[in-house]
Amino acid sequence: MSGELDRALPDVSVIVGAYNAMPYLTRCVTSVVEQTLGRERLELIVIDDGSTDGTAAELDRLAAEFPDAVHVVHQENSGGPSAPRNAGLDLARGRYVFFLDADDYLGPEALERMVAMADAQGSDVVLGKMVGVGGRGAPQSMFRRNQPKADLFTSRVYWTLSPLKLFRRDLIERLGLRFRTDFRVGEDQPFVAMAYLHAAVISVVADYDCYYWVERDDGNNVTLTTRGTHPRLRFLRVMFDLLSREVEAGPRRDLLVRRHLEIDLNGALVHLVRETEPDIRDSALTEIRQMLDAWCTDELGEQLPAMTRLRFHLARRGMLEELREVISFDRSGRRHKAVIDKGRAFGAYPFFRDPERGVPDACFDITEQLPVRHHLATVALTGTELHLSGHAYIHRVDTTETATEVLLRERSGAGEYCFPADALATPALTSAEGEGIYDYDRAGFTLRVDVATAADGRPLPPGLWDVFLSVRSQGIDKEARFGSRCADDVDSRPQLHLTRLDDGATRVVTPYFTKPYGNLTLDIGEQKHRLSSHLKMNKAAWADSVPGTLELTGSTGIHGLAPDDLTVRATRGGDSVELGAFLDVELSSPGSFTLRLDLARAVRRRRLTPGDWELAVQLRRPGLALTLPVPYNPALPDARLRRHGPSGYAKPLPHQGLLALRISTVDAGAAVRRRLRRIRRVLTAARNRRV
Repeated sequence: MSGELDRALPDVSVIVGAYNAMPYLTRCVTSVVEQTLGRERLELIVIDDGSTDGTAAELDRLAAEFPDAVHVVHQENSGGPSAPRNAGLDLARGRYVFFLDADDYLGPEALERMVAMADAQGSDVVLGKMVGVGGRGAPQSMFRRNQPKADLFTSRVYWTLSPLKLFRRDLIERLGLRFRTDFRVGEDQPFVAMAYLHAAVISVVADYDCYYWVERDDGNNVTLTTRGTHPRLRFLRVMFDLLSREVEAGPRRDLLVRRHLEIDLNGALVHLVRETEPDIRDSALTEIRQMLDAWCTDELGEQLPAMTRLRFHLARRGMLEELREVISFDRSGRRHKAVIDKGRAFGAYPFFRDPERGVPDACFDITEQLPVRHHLATVALTGTELHLSGHAYIHRVDTTETATEVLLRERSGAGEYCFPADALATPALTSAEGEGIYDYDRAGFTLRVDVATAADGRPLPPGLWDVFLSVRSQGIDKEARFGSRCADDVDSRPQLHLTRLDDGATRVVTPYFTKPYGNLTLDIGEQKHRLSSHLKMNKAAWADSVPGTLELTGSTGIHGLAPDDLTVRATRGGDSVELGAFLDVELSSPGSFTLRLDLARAVRRRRLTPGDWELAVQLRRPGLALTLPVPYNPALPDARLRRHGPSGYAKPLPHQGLLALRISTVDAGAAVRRRLRRIRRVLTAARNRRV
């Protein structure tokens, strides 16, 4: 064994099983030792599984170059990835274990980000986003967004059962998990499934490319080169037994079973039709039928894609030639135009409505699989009128006899309102997305909704109103959340608008895009977006050009704000004085504002009397009340409030971090008398000097 294992316990033990992994191995090892997590926090254990291509020598070289991080074990060839991984587990000392294939490599920040997620959430398993390299297709559905606490039964986490993840080592040892050495394929699934099912927390890091999954130029990835139906059926038996033991019968178990039917058993059929030995093929087919009878219930079968239902139907009936043709058609990528009949859509797959084969239409029904494809081109709120435009169509259904409606649905269930949209021609869409066979010429729409009358003639009530599209084409009805796909020039930031209703009241309306999916929602009445977070005071300063004038500057993200909406109020104890008459407002909405308060005039007019006054900016609209205290500026000096003669002073005071002014005034007559007394004293002193 190369390297030492006597350092302080690392955070992560990275385990790599290597067999004839050149030239990929060098990049794999380098990607680990160069992790931003730091070598002092990780150890790399590489098990050379009897390589014959120079892998052993390269590992020894790397261990010599990085003796503080790389530890190499050479062993006789075991015939698969399980034994090397198990050997690495026996040596691992880290709090976490990460399994990395020798063909693959990590992004520089991968371990740092995954460990940070695990430490923050108490995660037992962390999935890092995977990226395919060299044409290899990586899992994607579970990496749409970060998931600090992913639910195994509502997320897509279970759809990836490879071990290329971060595991808490304590969980592995507590469960006694090791990889099956008697499996040629699927050896990782029992290990990962048990870890998932017993994990306190499963997390997903999706905002960084953590793992680069490489397809070798020579095609010698283990999973890609393992052939035969029976090896796949063998691990499937184990997985079905595991799920029946670990998960109570019901929808939760069905979800996990569906993954094995849709991916693993479906994939086994590809190998079944390639079997050349009749006895092997017949025994495999018998076992597949038994698995389908035991696990693919009618209810579960309805949830499967139509192509999978068709394959399973043919396998159950022993129609191997037809199954071979269907698989060949599917893998070829050929597609024929869907058949629309009586409000249902059917895939034009081989043997559709073939009287000799008699395959039920249900095996071809793709209606539930067809998504609404949509695009938001415009969203704008002018006054109380919301304008939306874009396009929407049901995928693989011509837009003849098409109608689009926009639904506003209150999130808590308080109401729903529907608005027909006007159709727009979209001939370019047919060229761009019609696949040469579909007509999407009438997919465009435009719509105007007045929020002041949207609720059956009344204003739309306060709430979060999610925007949906309802599309009907050739008798097929589909609904979709709207806004996640939009034009580049659509501003995705929340847009607060002050809208004035017919009764004079003001309602705050905020179109915004939800996170993480980016769907459009209307916030009516500050449910999530408060005016106070979009109207900020910046600082107070004395005007250079006008003595005695205080300038209050700030920023606003509010649309529809007018100069008359802002005023300044001064309070002292129980007294409150509105100073709008002494105020000049300069405003760009949205943008910035400057309020120039003529304190000298306010004091002369006796609106502000001597004392300590706290200042605040107020938004004044019927139905709205918002007060913004002015922050204290320690650089603000005292000011003499004088214009055309002395009138008073203003001394800034901090009041809990906010601005207050101590106003003092000067009696003009007393000032004259004091000045005369000073003059007399000067004259008297001058006479005395002459004498």
